[in-house]
Amino acid sequence: MWHVLIHSIPPRPLYLRAKVRQRLERLGAVALKNSVYVLPESDDALEDFQWLAGEITAGGGQAFIVAGRLLGGATDEELIATFRSARTSEYEAFLDELRAVVRKPNQGIEAALARLRRRLGEIRAIDYFDAPKGKEAEQMLARLERKQPKPRRVVAKGPHPNGATWVTRRGIKIDRIASSWLVRRFIDPGARFRFIDPESGKPKKGEIAFDMAGGDYTHEGDRCTFETIAAAFRLRDAALRKIAEIVHDIDLKDDKYSRPETAGIRQVVEGILAAHPGDDARLERGFAVFDDLYASFRR
Repeated sequence: MWHVLIHSIPPRPLYLRAKVRQRLERLGAVALKNSVYVLPESDDALEDFQWLAGEITAGGGQAFIVAGRLLGGATDEELIATFRSARTSEYEAFLDELRAVVRKPNQGIEAALARLRRRLGEIRAIDYFDAPKGKEAEQMLARLERKQPKPRRVVAKGPHPNGATWVTRRGIKIDRIASSWLVRRFIDPGARFRFIDPESGKPKKGEIAFDMAGGDYTHEGDRCTFETIAAAFRLRDAALRKIAEIVHDIDLKDDKYSRPETAGIRQVVEGILAAHPGDDARLERGFAVFDDLYASFRR
């Protein structure tokens, strides 16, 4: 069974045709003929086509979605072969990029591997019929990743603190807000927070510095501070891991995990920063957001 999108796009606005074509490519849709595209039947495919149909209609065009079997013109086997051929071409381009990284191993390899892992995930997501090159691409990338030095393992410096003062830079944003929430919620319920000017201020004796140069807990390898703290205190929680992936992508801007919730959380946090210039107010609002996000992932 298939979902078929049939559309007609007006000559203007000029951008609409290119936008629709790019969206169809990202969905992995195959063209049956001009302006007729197909995806394997699924709830996700239907929703994707519905969103796209809405954009086409809003731009002055027409769009129709059909579900069913093709009774002529192409067999299911031929369509499946077409899907596999399209993904094979993308896997081959991916492998070429990967080989280029292998030839230049010392030139931004961590960033290159993060980008390639993200790209492989994008192809995998639309590889509906397991194109044979997919396994080769996955194995080759995994081999290269295993050869890279691992980030230094961070371990907690003694037992969990109790009522400590945690110090970080003023003007807190996503990583410092989330890390403060993590500390208060899972590590030190009585934690107090102090915000300093990193140029003129410094932690006092007995205070714990985080997300700042020379801090006790800060970025380690490709980890943001939230990830570093979670690893240091061995917080093994699936919901926290999902939050860590969101915080990582917003803070480091590398789209390593590409979780679907990231864009929404980024927008909410940007709203908090815009509406609340004070760090204490940002913490209060941010704590509520992360409490609710954690609850949703625990559900």
